[in-house]
Amino acid sequence: MSPKGVKVVASNRKARHDYDVLDTFEAGMQLVGTEVKSIRDGKIVLKDAHARVEDGELWLVGVHVAPYELADGFGGHDPERRRKLLLHRWEIDELAERSAREGLTIVPLSVYFKEGRAKIELGLARGRRNYDKRHAIAERDAARDAAQAMSPKGR
Repeated sequence: MSPKGVKVVASNRKARHDYDVLDTFEAGMQLVGTEVKSIRDGKIVLKDAHARVEDGELWLVGVHVAPYELADGFGGHDPERRRKLLLHRWEIDELAERSAREGLTIVPLSVYFKEGRAKIELGLARGRRNYDKRHAIAERDAARDAAQAMSPKGR
């Protein structure tokens, strides 16, 4: 259940499978009008996206926001354009330093509206190898089986 005033539009479930998320950050996005309308309709894909720090600014790359179908030419946007992310300077510096020093990746985890403003949850993550993915799946299944065995219905 999301907190009051927060409407989750899209989540990147593949990122939680492919990466170990070490830390999360909330950022604003610099959008044009038709992008906001399209995101409100849920027409956003985060699957192969990532963020990178360039010249002291944080940019979101690889996110596809479908064109708004009711916009006729005027006010349209490029679906694959880079989008600037809005964070405090110290947060950008921390992301840049940790991603460079520890070899971490900045991945988008979810997009949501909070008090009418589009926000994105970023994760500072380390990539998983295939055997790590299988191990994580096995741990999750074991925890679920244990919870079922302990529940009153499972006895």
